Amino acid sequence: MNKKVRLTATAVLAALVLSACSEAPKTTAKVETEAKKEPVKAPEAIAAQQAYYEMYKTARGWATDLLALSVTSGEVPNITNEEGKAGLWTAVFVSPSRREARSFTYAVVTNGDNRKGVNVGNVLSWGGATKTSKPFSNSEFVVDSHDAYKTAFEKAGDWLKKHPNQRATFRLGNASRFAAPVWYIMWGTTKDGYAALVNATTGAIEK
Repeated sequence: MNKKVRLTATAVLAALVLSACSEAPKTTAKVETEAKKEPVKAPEAIAAQQAYYEMYKTARGWATDLLALSVTSGEVPNITNEEGKAGLWTAVFVSPSRREARSFTYAVVTNGDNRKGVNVGNVLSWGGATKTSKPFSNSEFVVDSHDAYKTAFEKAGDWLKKHPNQRATFRLGNASRFAAPVWYIMWGTTKDGYAALVNATTGAIEK
């Protein structure tokens, strides 16, 4: 083999080596990209605090001194509310300086007038705190709905054995007779149901 042929063979070999080296990262990158792809997760019910803080972030743009007045659970089609989680949550915030109130909702799916995510209601006048309805701060909202549910479920155990398949509804609020906001958890109706009160700061059952 003469010198010219040897040089040509060496050049071809070098080109093949470089080509192989350059192609490997592309293959690896493709594999990594495919590995990162995950199936789209179907919408599902969520606990109150996740929805609450999404609504709170939006509400801060309306009033910086806002406090919460209530948080309630709701329902949307094809989403099952269970174990302290719901497909729709509504929070009412108030601004003491403006003497105004405003409702916000968070939906896990679009349903009628409620789009998926945060929805903002109209501004209403607010007369201030009363004995049965007092605003509360985020620092008092420690116990999430699914944790309150566990506590209430234990207390309602005997009633639920006689009334299976009953789903609970949730309302978080504050009143003068309580030291902190409380979760009002109801199975059934006020006429034929069971209710439990759970302190939203300590997690204890209220009497």
